[in-house]
Amino acid sequence: MKSLNPRFIFLLSLTLVSSSVGFYLPGLAPVNFCEKTQEGGAGECQTEIQLLVNRLDSVESVLPYEYDAFDFCKDLNERRPSENLGQVLFGERIETSPYKVDKPCEKVCTMSYDKGSREDKLKLDFLKRGMELNYQHHWIVDNMPVTWCYLVEDDQKVCNPGFPIGCLVNQDGNPKDACVINADFNKKNTYYLFNHVDITIIYHSVDETTGIGARLVAATVEPRSIKHSNNDNPTCEGSPMDIPAEFTSNLKVTYTYSIKFMHNKEIKWASRWDYILVSMPHSNIQWFSIMNSLVIVLFLSGMVAMIMLRTLHRDIAQYNQMDKEEAQEESGWKQVHGDVFRPPRMGMLLSVFLGQGTQIFIMTFITLFLACLGFLSPANRGALMTCAVVLWVLLGTSAGYVSSRLYKTFGGENWKTNVLLTAFLCPGIVFVDFFLMNLILWVEGSSAAVPFGTLVAILALWFGISVPLTFVGAYFGFKKPGIEPPVRTNQIPRQIPQQSFFTKPVPGIIMGGILPFGCIFIQLFFILNSIWSHQMYYMFGFLFLVFIILVITCSEATVLLCYFHLCAEDYHWWWRSFLTSGFTAVYLFVYALHYFYSKLQIVGAASTILYFGYTMIMVLIFFIFTGTIGFFACFFFVNKIYSVLKVD
Repeated sequence: MKSLNPRFIFLLSLTLVSSSVGFYLPGLAPVNFCEKTQEGGAGECQTEIQLLVNRLDSVESVLPYEYDAFDFCKDLNERRPSENLGQVLFGERIETSPYKVDKPCEKVCTMSYDKGSREDKLKLDFLKRGMELNYQHHWIVDNMPVTWCYLVEDDQKVCNPGFPIGCLVNQDGNPKDACVINADFNKKNTYYLFNHVDITIIYHSVDETTGIGARLVAATVEPRSIKHSNNDNPTCEGSPMDIPAEFTSNLKVTYTYSIKFMHNKEIKWASRWDYILVSMPHSNIQWFSIMNSLVIVLFLSGMVAMIMLRTLHRDIAQYNQMDKEEAQEESGWKQVHGDVFRPPRMGMLLSVFLGQGTQIFIMTFITLFLACLGFLSPANRGALMTCAVVLWVLLGTSAGYVSSRLYKTFGGENWKTNVLLTAFLCPGIVFVDFFLMNLILWVEGSSAAVPFGTLVAILALWFGISVPLTFVGAYFGFKKPGIEPPVRTNQIPRQIPQQSFFTKPVPGIIMGGILPFGCIFIQLFFILNSIWSHQMYYMFGFLFLVFIILVITCSEATVLLCYFHLCAEDYHWWWRSFLTSGFTAVYLFVYALHYFYSKLQIVGAASTILYFGYTMIMVLIFFIFTGTIGFFACFFFVNKIYSVLKVD
């Protein structure tokens, strides 16, 4: 059962759709390879297997770097495949590599470092810094990550979609990170560079009878450190390539590799990602405990909903059976019917948040739904972010419509300010934060720095498509009449009685975010791992389930607290309903803070600023998203209960 989970989450829908409809998802069609002598024998096939290199990243630094930033061997005829918007925003920089020849031991190049050259010293220092921070290579063959598989405790096999450039044995003689894999890495204060790789490519034949044509189903690598005695004609054997911490003598580093092919009939092309997803670290979730917690949350939410429905039904029935004199003496939520729909303070800002929240909600729902169907799988690089950005741009109409309609309901008349704030306030805050973080990445020379042309493209999408669509939505929203409340509002506001501690605004808002956060914090750990620890995320089915439960829990928690406040005759529910569920974002920030200090090993001021800068974008989006869910749940609840009251 354990081996079926990733297949169910990631590949089941893809297999069903492909077999029943007869097409492949974009970017996921199989590629046939064959030898030059077999060309044309198995239909269209490629004769050259291209190994691509991607950016290098580290769990100890937020700053990824391009392959060319380090002093590695470069492809003389370097080409860069076209990248989509999501890949650019995530800092992926894919390019061709010099690893192409099928030989048991092949030299790539020799890099020389002169102790008298300042430029060579800077290059070597940057390479050492990369080994010290455990930067990882990410190579690609036929859209498959080249994985580094090794054994951990209890002989469990773990496969990483990357391998280190080297490692460090510190002054105390303690090997760091990858240095533990080899007992020969034992010199103190020494760097060991992995300058040789053994690449294994596993394939199965397209036509088993003739053996013509092959499809790649796996690619693994074993990095080694070798001090070549003959740099011109290396043998790919020898003692480790040790680099002392102090650059005191000239140095030559020869990079080599070997490639071998293995035939495997068992692994099919459609399931070739399984071995990566199953054996990735931290992907073995305790499904029983997580599902158990989700069932408990659903059970509690159901109980809350049932109790409230029964209580409300009894209250409404008793109130409608009373005569006018008895109803005036009645206390509780029935008595504030003349004030409950009084327009809120700062209705302009609230309507703007709700318009943006609707846009984010629809975008998230569609993106996760498509991800569940396999369209946005890890094999389709950058597709998730590209889809989210495009959907957000196209959903500007919904933001303008909801914001203008609610603003008109609140009695607002300054429609120009409303539509401008809807189009620019929240996106502007996110863009300014993103731009400042991008400046830091530019200064640090990181590959995650978005190029100027892409920034211009993002601004063009925002100003050229999203803003006009927001204006279109606002136009139709202001043409519609405001939402009529079911009861009349009194001219003189009713005095709110003295509130107990638990019915005051702040305690209620703080308590309101606990239950929704309890639904997501386990899943949040894996999301943060995928962002900051560079682990592949593929559990979109489970994430969609958590999304639905989050919506239900935010709605019920907000409605419950709204009912308690109305029973205490406090009718200021507009902002409170938004802030109650929106406060879940504060718990998200606290958890991100805990994750930073307890799970990550990030060093450096730039990486720290980048972490919290991007975290603030996540928190703001999540605040608007959850706040909108709570507001509309409370809005429909209040409209419903007061619409069935018999009020003269």
